[in-house]
Amino acid sequence: MSQAKRNRTNKLVRPARTVFVLALALALGLLSPMSAQAYVGPGAGFAVLSSFLSLFVALVHAVFAFLTWPVRQAFRMVRRRRAYRKARVKRVVILGFDGMDPTLAERYMQQGKLPHFSRLRDTGTFRPLATTIPPISPVAWSSFLTGVNPGKHNIYDFLTPDRERYLPELSSARIRDARKILKIGRYSIPLGRPRIKLLRKAKPFWHFLGDAGVFCSVIRVPITFPPEKFSGVLLSGMCVPDVKGSQGTFSFHTTRHLGAEKPSGRVVIPIEKRGARLCSYIPGPENTLRRDSTRELRVPFTVRPDSARGQVEIEVDRKRFPLRHGEYSDWVELKFKAGLGIRIHGICRFYLKAITPDLELYVTPVNLHPMKPALPISHPFIYSVYLAKLTGLYATLGLAEDTWALNDGFLDDEAFLQQCYLIQEERERMFFDALEKTSRGACICVFDITDRVQHMFWRYLPNERPFSAENPGDAKPEGVIEELYRRMDHLVGRALKKIDDDTLLLVISDHGFKSFQRGVNLNTWLYRHGYLALKSGASSGEWFENVDWGRSRAYALGLNGIYLNQRNRERLGVVEPGKEAMELKRELREGLESLADPETGRVAVQQVFDSSTTFSGPYTDNAPDLIIGYAEGYRASWDSVQGRVTQDIFEVNSKAWSGDHCIHPDLVPGVLFSNWRFTCERPGIIDIAPTVLDLFGIPVPPNHDGKPWEIRPRG
Repeated sequence: MSQAKRNRTNKLVRPARTVFVLALALALGLLSPMSAQAYVGPGAGFAVLSSFLSLFVALVHAVFAFLTWPVRQAFRMVRRRRAYRKARVKRVVILGFDGMDPTLAERYMQQGKLPHFSRLRDTGTFRPLATTIPPISPVAWSSFLTGVNPGKHNIYDFLTPDRERYLPELSSARIRDARKILKIGRYSIPLGRPRIKLLRKAKPFWHFLGDAGVFCSVIRVPITFPPEKFSGVLLSGMCVPDVKGSQGTFSFHTTRHLGAEKPSGRVVIPIEKRGARLCSYIPGPENTLRRDSTRELRVPFTVRPDSARGQVEIEVDRKRFPLRHGEYSDWVELKFKAGLGIRIHGICRFYLKAITPDLELYVTPVNLHPMKPALPISHPFIYSVYLAKLTGLYATLGLAEDTWALNDGFLDDEAFLQQCYLIQEERERMFFDALEKTSRGACICVFDITDRVQHMFWRYLPNERPFSAENPGDAKPEGVIEELYRRMDHLVGRALKKIDDDTLLLVISDHGFKSFQRGVNLNTWLYRHGYLALKSGASSGEWFENVDWGRSRAYALGLNGIYLNQRNRERLGVVEPGKEAMELKRELREGLESLADPETGRVAVQQVFDSSTTFSGPYTDNAPDLIIGYAEGYRASWDSVQGRVTQDIFEVNSKAWSGDHCIHPDLVPGVLFSNWRFTCERPGIIDIAPTVLDLFGIPVPPNHDGKPWEIRPRG
């Protein structure tokens, strides 16, 4: 065999070899002691099932996979060779930088600060990339991976309403308890696994690639939880919960006397002195095995401060480690004991904020343990184990960068940035491993740091500060976002060194950014104009508390949506579908598009979109009736998102979260960089799926709304 032919064969076998290594890791893992698995999810607590049967079935499957591996791999090799006959590309590499802004990218390139992005611009392509309506990450990334509009993939926001209870639910996934429960004394034992359902519809483009024999590595793309089966490997991203089933609940521990102060939920937890020890605990999931009051699982820990050295010693589960002031610990493994020999595994980091005069410790949300996940977070399910063995423990939470801790003052700017870059280092290790393993096919990885840092540090950009007279960050440097873009440029440079002229590199973002200066409370506006009613004599509360639904015709939920309280759709609906609903939408649209801010004199809403004419597809009825396209500088207020009616329609945004993109989509396009040139009048994120399929010679499905670009290699 010639050397060239041998090299081609090795490149074809490499993805198969990865699968074999994963199968071997599974077999080895199953032969070592493991505890029973538990399952957590948004709003469902967790259910526990004895692991014996699950482990036995998994072991049989692993042995079968090992024995049949040569035959299956021979078949796959033949199929892969056929798959590339019509392909015009050997490999596609997609780097997703969530929220990267084309205006900032162009500014920094002109200043000579982004040499690798400039190289792509000069030899390939740089264009603004049209986003979706609305320009929200779960919506845009869903259109990226499916090639269809929201009416076909069913994602319109982070939240969607439960029309029976008028309460929000996570839009992307639903987790429910097992169907059958065995009740024995004070225990409730589920006879089966919880029901996990992905609410995003339509088929990701890598499924079509996999069906054709093209191997794909997919790392942390949003709205891929729970993971779907396909011919490739995938690690889920945005919307993976923590062990509490939330989208990220941190805890803050202090020796400070709280007095009558009421902590926010269970976030603030006292550190108590017990003899010579300082003690606290990390809150975990509710123990749904028990039917009494002792439901919350906790992991205790002790602290020994050493003020002279500026550090503490923390002991968790008989393991001790030092922690210096202003530093994060490594990932700490936790075991929540549910009883009956059941353990729920998680990981967290500690951050020592202060030693004196009061000891203050921040603890990240407890992530699902990547080697013992209580929920499926990868495909195949051992891929998360493989990555942990290869690169070390890593964040699995969908929204891992804790913006709320910074917003609420539990972390400062420096601590938040430390956390972001620790997570970024983990993601880069995963990406470059996937890039090496995927010598042919598609390698897709999304990095979140660009979105999180811009949300929290936009206030430091020149001329982008909120209207608030008080801005605590005025004296701080303005180079945080510039440094972020420089680091992403360096990442692109490293990637360019590992690709050849037969590889298409796409660097994309789902949206750009603008300043978030003023909040608009849509629910207050609806209340003021008689569209939303409160019960007589009652004040408004969180999530529409005390709303009189029998007299309410519309309500705002999520970041950009208004819903009609429609008869035969909402449980207490009063608006007749048809002519009455259309007339009400016209009234709302005209009123909001003329809504002027008395403080600035500016109109706060640039355009209101009617979902019935904006979207197409079988899931259009699930959309908000109206989508609000805010003007630059405005966004839904924090109270509006939480379903509260407040005194004022407009309010100053004084939080660290000072940049946003939940506005009119024309104002916040994403970026598109490529090492190849292409021709397209107005490229959009919805075009990427059909473009990749077309490059691999795979027919574009007829339901795709995006169109393939005409792309040609360099030279």
